[in-house]
Amino acid sequence: MIDFTPIVRPLFARRVSAVSSWTGHVADVQRRQLGRLLSKAVSTEIGERHDARSISGYDDFRRRFPVVSYEDIRDDIMRMVAGGRDILWPGICRRYAQSSGTSDGKSKYIPVTDDSLRLNHYAGGRDVVAHYLGLYPDSRIFSGKSFILGGSYANELSGLRAGVRVGDLSANLIDNINPVANLFRIPSKDIALMSDWHEKLPALVKASLRENVTNISGVPSWFMTVIREVIATAGATTVHDVWPRLEVFFHGGISFEPYREQYRRLTDPSKMRYLETYNASEGFFAVQSTREPGSMLLLLDAGVFYEFVPLDRLDDPTAEALPSWQVEPGKTYALVITAPNGLWRYMIGDTVTVVSVDPLKIAIAGRTKHFINAFGEEVMVHNTDAAIADACSHTGASAANYTAAPVYDDGGHRGHHQWLIEWVTPPADREDFADRLDTALCAVNSDYQAKRSGNIFLDRLTVTDAPAGLFDRWLESTGKLGGQRKVPRLCNDRHIIEQMLKLTETPI
Repeated sequence: MIDFTPIVRPLFARRVSAVSSWTGHVADVQRRQLGRLLSKAVSTEIGERHDARSISGYDDFRRRFPVVSYEDIRDDIMRMVAGGRDILWPGICRRYAQSSGTSDGKSKYIPVTDDSLRLNHYAGGRDVVAHYLGLYPDSRIFSGKSFILGGSYANELSGLRAGVRVGDLSANLIDNINPVANLFRIPSKDIALMSDWHEKLPALVKASLRENVTNISGVPSWFMTVIREVIATAGATTVHDVWPRLEVFFHGGISFEPYREQYRRLTDPSKMRYLETYNASEGFFAVQSTREPGSMLLLLDAGVFYEFVPLDRLDDPTAEALPSWQVEPGKTYALVITAPNGLWRYMIGDTVTVVSVDPLKIAIAGRTKHFINAFGEEVMVHNTDAAIADACSHTGASAANYTAAPVYDDGGHRGHHQWLIEWVTPPADREDFADRLDTALCAVNSDYQAKRSGNIFLDRLTVTDAPAGLFDRWLESTGKLGGQRKVPRLCNDRHIIEQMLKLTETPI
């Protein structure tokens, strides 16, 4: 295949130059985005409700439009799914990204409008490539194919009107991608959109074995399953034996840290690079812009207006969201977005830590509802990801998946955390691993450390082995087995872990 990288590189370089112009102009760039969004609101029901036509600036905007959750706008969205016009965004929306995560256990249906595809999702994808090419002048990424691992249109809704598609965001993106991009992408749409994972996995492997793959994109946990199967089928040692020109993994969806060591073992570390993205059902928000992991550049001109609620004031009804030009480095916030899919001041459920303010860089801290604070310990997902990575590194273990939940004081024992872990390589000594995990968690979370001090308030965590395939079995039992679905890492109650433990009693 011809190497098109030198041909397209100048086009992407212009984008990196444009991004650099944001420095010192965060407020200006973001105010322009808000103005463009509000110009669309005037012809919608939600715009009429809040008199968008008379809004003169940001202060007016935040007075008129309240911060909302999915539950607040669910009825409006379901009216859109049923064919309603000009409700949250102009026109009729025919595509929806199904996502889990509401407090009542119901799926969310996020509108995927023509504007959100054009201004945000696909623009974000181009930004990923632009930054990667800027970081690595020796890249030959366009000398082969992109292997994009996505989901399907499987969904929980029945009786959808003709022409309406509901499924994973990635299914919507693959289905509507520019036909030119298909020349550089595998697998085919027929395979990419398959809903049955048990049939899809071997089809993915077969379709990719003889391809010249230079880059892969997807969720780390799911792509690891594919890579292992590719290696096993080919009788190879590493994936580079199958794809010798593979040079980068564009990853997102979950933290990469628990998987970093496993990917190092499955690849040739001298050839492999990694770039983190923040691409959710609600929008494409950020991309890693340096070679060093740990932070991502917030995409200020990709159609989205950002606000931030201080995490320590999340339960305060009087707390105001802050615009991007008023955040402080080192602080953690709940992210609020206004986007070209009809989400107005929408709290997406993610928490982010501001790493720097100019340029505005963030790190994903976790979910507003995925944490453990049963004993005042305030443990977040970024804490547990770091802790399990440390414990695996020091014990030679590797984990495929984990979830954790509190175990409450039963009158005879203090409370503690129970970790359910599915292993790739189990530790030689489970108790030693638990000790190391507990110590690492104390090191990254002072509240947990304080509760653990002297074993007065909280006992050491425990580790429970999950049978191979348990996490997939649980996802399958909920109808959510597929490339973008995942088990919550943390839960402040025991309903998920109890469901999974019950499955361990069922023969595999």
